[in-house]
Amino acid sequence: MDLSELADTLIERFTNPPPVVTVLRLSGLIMAGGGLLRGGLNLANLAAPLAAAFRPKRLAAVALTVNSPGGSPVQSALIGNRIRALAEEKSVPVVAFVEDLAASGGYWLAAAADEIFADPASILGSIGVVSAGFGLDEAIRRLGISRRLHTAGARKRMLDPFLPEKPEDVARLKILQEEIHDTFKAWVRLRRQGRLAAPEDDLFNGDVWTGRRAVELGLADGLGDLRTVMRARFGDKVRLVAVGERRAWWRPRLFRSEELPAGLLAAIEERLSWARWGL
Repeated sequence: MDLSELADTLIERFTNPPPVVTVLRLSGLIMAGGGLLRGGLNLANLAAPLAAAFRPKRLAAVALTVNSPGGSPVQSALIGNRIRALAEEKSVPVVAFVEDLAASGGYWLAAAADEIFADPASILGSIGVVSAGFGLDEAIRRLGISRRLHTAGARKRMLDPFLPEKPEDVARLKILQEEIHDTFKAWVRLRRQGRLAAPEDDLFNGDVWTGRRAVELGLADGLGDLRTVMRARFGDKVRLVAVGERRAWWRPRLFRSEELPAGLLAAIEERLSWARWGL
């Protein structure tokens, strides 16, 4: 390129700058923060990157790349609501691109976007609520260990893993799960209004679908990847600008000894959450 061509290029970029699409990656388990190994998706970690994603001038859209097995419904709601608040404040469209997985809370995040695109082999859905734990009362009994738990309040012992499970505790848990499920369903109805193409009993039963089937059901809007869709929409010169904090290379390796048990448990929990979907 000679000086004349370079000058023309610079003048063109100055007088007619390309549209900007910021790209924010939402990958991992959704959970409240704490500990060096617990850097999952939560509002505390994402508040600054979200603000940065909506800050640039000449912003054409914000793209979310979603790859999450879910997690905390509270953090999912907080993040989703923040995305919507910023999108409405800045009058900027938000487009989600599902990678391997947007299940449960991961789909909650994707639904915060105005449009959802996925790969044909992506997994979407799991619009439900799950609680998991272990029953260790028989194990400690065989070891000759007795559980000593003193509470003020009859419900404070609910679902203690070292005590036998009680039907009334399970019934109370079911009520809580239904309330959370109702909130999840209301969010999906709001965000996918007029686009859901199947009965709610089929869509909101915790099932999952491939990206191709999700489009047919109205849970997603199309098939495609970020670069292809954004270039088709805004032109080949669109600027895709990644935002968000990069985790330091040493962060997963260094932690205090007192954080080790919690950190390992968090890592195991996240690994099991991904493994549930074969990932």
